[in-house]
Amino acid sequence: MAGLKDKRGFIDKDRLDLSERKAVEFWMKRWGVTEDQLTAAHRKVGRMTKDIAAELGKKR
Repeated sequence: MAGLKDKRGFIDKDRLDLSERKAVEFWMKRWGVTEDQLTAAHRKVGRMTKDIAAELGKKR
């Protein structure tokens, strides 16, 4: 399920790694949230993007 390309390879769309700047920017733009909101949701529910989207009230 990799689709987003980065210099180091493909970024996994099912899991969010906060150390990958391109992935964080992609999801921030897609969901229309700030980096702080994304980080808080990541800490609360884990790294799965579907769980983070549910926490933010967004569709994946």
